[in-house]
Amino acid sequence: MRESSRRSAEWDKYLLGSILFLSLLIGGGTASGLYTETLIEISAIVSAAAILSRASQQAIPRAVLWLLALVLAMFCFQLIPLPAALLDGLRPNVLLADSWLDGETRLRFVSVGVGRTVECLLYFAAAAAFFLSVLRLRADQVYGLLPFFFMGVICNGLAAAIQYSLSDTVAIEGLLPFTINAGLFANQNHFSALLFVSIPFVVYHGLFRGHLLSGALGLATLLLLLLAAGSRAGILIGLAITVISVVFLSARSRIGGYGVLAAFIALSIYTMGAWTKIDAKAVDPAFGRAEFARTTVEAIEYNWATGVGFGAFPKVYQIYEKGGMIFKSYVNHAHNDYLEIVLEGGVFSAVLIFLYITYLLYILVRAGMGSLQKSAFLSVSFLLVHCLVDYPLRTAALAMTFAYLNAIVFHKGFAERPSQRSVPVRTGYHDDDDLLVPARVAAAPG
Repeated sequence: MRESSRRSAEWDKYLLGSILFLSLLIGGGTASGLYTETLIEISAIVSAAAILSRASQQAIPRAVLWLLALVLAMFCFQLIPLPAALLDGLRPNVLLADSWLDGETRLRFVSVGVGRTVECLLYFAAAAAFFLSVLRLRADQVYGLLPFFFMGVICNGLAAAIQYSLSDTVAIEGLLPFTINAGLFANQNHFSALLFVSIPFVVYHGLFRGHLLSGALGLATLLLLLLAAGSRAGILIGLAITVISVVFLSARSRIGGYGVLAAFIALSIYTMGAWTKIDAKAVDPAFGRAEFARTTVEAIEYNWATGVGFGAFPKVYQIYEKGGMIFKSYVNHAHNDYLEIVLEGGVFSAVLIFLYITYLLYILVRAGMGSLQKSAFLSVSFLLVHCLVDYPLRTAALAMTFAYLNAIVFHKGFAERPSQRSVPVRTGYHDDDDLLVPARVAAAPG
């Protein structure tokens, strides 16, 4: 019976790993209504239903469940018809959707774009289901998903290398329901985000798993691809996350100060290349992210109480946009996920963001976070930093990656440091990766 349960758990690992790999291959689009995104959502939800329906010894932290429940409640608040009088005075009249009658009661939805909000709900449900499924795996199985992630990154890197070797502006059309512009992504900034969130794990792979040469080659490749992609935020974040990863993780590795010194020399050379790349691009001071942020903040001031509904940003932004900033191309995102989420979800969404970041920091400062969890924490942190200037989590590839990274950080099955806990008798402890994994112990004679 126990052997059957273990075999089933191994299949769960391969199933979730396949979903993660599939997301990185076809989930790089940013448009709504893509069939690739729908395929990923269906796969994640169905797989999660099968995994979560079975018993598991891994407990999900209650704080995590409460956060997810509150997010779900926020979606329900936007999609449930409410008495129209509740919204009167809470938002401008132009955003008061037409009410409909139910007997003598006039009802309105909080969301001004119900269809888009439902689409966002399914998107969130898929990522949350994948996240909860990974939390139900054993620690060694969560680590076993890392090769699937690396395979997805390698495929994107190979695609980008082929593109950049042919021309600076290669666009692939017809292969996926969106135009591929960088790697397997529609947006070069999001491709850069995938590259820099991989850096802590590559450093971890080299410092803690004993693969120093392959780790160094992988790190050099990622940095060169970041330069080739040309994303200003990606270049700067890639540089910062590399420095912090080496310093943050090397304290407990087998590599001495010479390795750290060599890394900093290489990073100095990379910095010069990054500065050249950034300096070559002129930033438009009149029409850019600062203008997007200003307009979004103005919209928040009029809709802070309830928000306008998830997915409704393009519709609402146009109302507050300056006449001189209206061009053929329209603004579909704020290029600041925090401002966009607060506009769509209201003050309650701002509170949830604060609670999530607070809990994330609590996990960091508490004793016992291993090197793999520290790597995931760095990747999550810098992806959150990138959200200040872009919208990386709006792509299924990065949303599933973000879910996996958070599952590593919040997973209860990873071991604390040997000095802080006693290791169970029949458990094999791997000090190089801070994992407690089952070990085969010979039966006692007699």
